[in-house]
Amino acid sequence: MNDSLRTALDRLPHGPEFRFVDRLLDLEPGKSGRGEYTVRADEPFLKGHFPGRPLFPGVLLVEAAAQLAGTVAQCDPKLPPMPGLKLTALRGVKIFGTAKPGEVLGIQARITARLAQLVQAEATVSVNGQIVMFGEMTLSGEL
Repeated sequence: MNDSLRTALDRLPHGPEFRFVDRLLDLEPGKSGRGEYTVRADEPFLKGHFPGRPLFPGVLLVEAAAQLAGTVAQCDPKLPPMPGLKLTALRGVKIFGTAKPGEVLGIQARITARLAQLVQAEATVSVNGQIVMFGEMTLSGEL
């Protein structure tokens, strides 16, 4: 990953324990991005979701998409990064599947609108070429 993509990913406010984007593959700052996350077998939440049949939680598919959308938004060269950017609304979210340990989430996010401290985005997550999550989301920063 080149330095500009690594720097963009570092703009996530989350600590490493709660990051669901490992790699940025492509970034059009302020517009769109593609990233990946590899589901690791040692993630503590997989022990309970579900014992003996670990599956990546659907809510974390949404979180991965929101983290990528936030990274794209925070890198807009025309606007300063927003402090405290967080996920504040979801619309039309559909979860069609999930991922198992060892599988790679392919995450795509596109910013569809911005107004002051609000960011609208569309995102998908796929596994092995199959879409497992689609949704529209709103992110908002502090005023």
